[in-house]
Amino acid sequence: MALETWLVKVKKTISAPTTKLVSKKPALGVLAFEIAGLMSKLLHLWQSLSDKNMIRLRHESISLHGVHKIVSNDESFLLSLACAEMVENLRLLAKSVSRISKKCEPTSNLRCFYRLLDEFANTGRDPHHWVMSPKEMEAKVKKMDRYVTVSSTLYREMDELSVLEHNLKKSTPCKENEVSVKQQKMVDLQQKLLWQRQEVKYLKERSLWSRTRFDSITLILARTVFTVLARIKLVFGIGHVHGYPSILPRSLSASATVYPSDHNPNACNFVSGPLVMKSSKLHQDHHNKKVFTHGFFELNSKILKPPSSTLGAAALALHYANLIIVMEKMIRSPQLVGVDARDDLYSMLPSSIRFSLRSRLKGVGFSASDPVLAGEWRDALGKILGWLSPLAHNMIKWQSERSFEQQNLMPKTNVLLLQTLYFANQEKTEAAITELLVGLNYIWRFEREMNAKALFECTNFNGFLNLPNPDKGMNWMTILSYTGCIS
Repeated sequence: MALETWLVKVKKTISAPTTKLVSKKPALGVLAFEIAGLMSKLLHLWQSLSDKNMIRLRHESISLHGVHKIVSNDESFLLSLACAEMVENLRLLAKSVSRISKKCEPTSNLRCFYRLLDEFANTGRDPHHWVMSPKEMEAKVKKMDRYVTVSSTLYREMDELSVLEHNLKKSTPCKENEVSVKQQKMVDLQQKLLWQRQEVKYLKERSLWSRTRFDSITLILARTVFTVLARIKLVFGIGHVHGYPSILPRSLSASATVYPSDHNPNACNFVSGPLVMKSSKLHQDHHNKKVFTHGFFELNSKILKPPSSTLGAAALALHYANLIIVMEKMIRSPQLVGVDARDDLYSMLPSSIRFSLRSRLKGVGFSASDPVLAGEWRDALGKILGWLSPLAHNMIKWQSERSFEQQNLMPKTNVLLLQTLYFANQEKTEAAITELLVGLNYIWRFEREMNAKALFECTNFNGFLNLPNPDKGMNWMTILSYTGCIS
């Protein structure tokens, strides 16, 4: 009997289903959108470092007439600003990746990601070989681009699903005596909601949302950061005591893309070479000494600090950009500018420009009726705006892409700070703005006087305005004063 009981227990134990002790790892879920945002920004930074964009930087960005007029005509300085901004953008992205990497497995090297990156930036050491080869990077770029695209679509579809669910909740149930049209609308909405849920489910399975291998996704981000930093160092000719040559050729060819070597990720196998300022052994040693003293990221952050003589230091870059754009519109159509608009423009002026404007306008005649002088002013204003306006528009673009609303979106331009008013000399910029204001004042008055003169010559004002008889000293200048055209 006891043997039978024991056999029954054994049989039950064997036939019982085995339970898995290993718990299923959670999916990325909503964190997928943040990771996709980081991927999109890394991809944008990587693309901005292509040979094509580096040539554009050399021959277009740092060669802008406005940059040379009010920022600097020192090519080495301008290239150092471009390099420092790219490094700073990468540092901010690396900080976000570092925060995510803290969620990786305790035994993972990813938890030390930022320390390893800082070491790589300062010395060129890459003990885990995270710098990718050309083929690896190309494959990862395609993979990340696919993740970004699907995640972006998922975000839109989830938003649409939320709207449909809200509309369904707002819909009141149909009563028996109500028309069938409302019933049909309710059925259509429920069907559309069902389809939308299926679409969202499908996209979640294809995107990062359902991925459970958190460490592998984070590793893609980490290795991309390392590879982008290696690319920055290569194209700008930043050498190391270890890992990088101290002096690299200056020329850059669009036909030969530069990547870290296939065989040794820490060494640079270049064909086209960096697009950088001329460097000497002494200069390179001085740079290496600075890196070891301050740290690579810290050194580049200091380079981006605007000097005290610039608009960036005075916190006026964005304000002056808006001011220049307003003046640009007025100069194009001075005949459409009213007195109120002129007063609004004056209220935008800081005290320094108001003072210089008053000094320039002293002794200016009451009349502005010389068409030759008006034409000369138009030409002069056009030339000033030709080099000043692009920097103002770039300032608006640069700022808008970094606004809170745009932080999770992929940048649409490659505008750099050196192409804006941020590093512009304050005194030179204010002198240019004052010149624009003086010229605008003349052509504005000229347009109004010419309009009043034409109005006087073509219209009989006797009786209409109840003004003095023209035969008794009435002229078009008098009409201007009566009609408020001049003040």
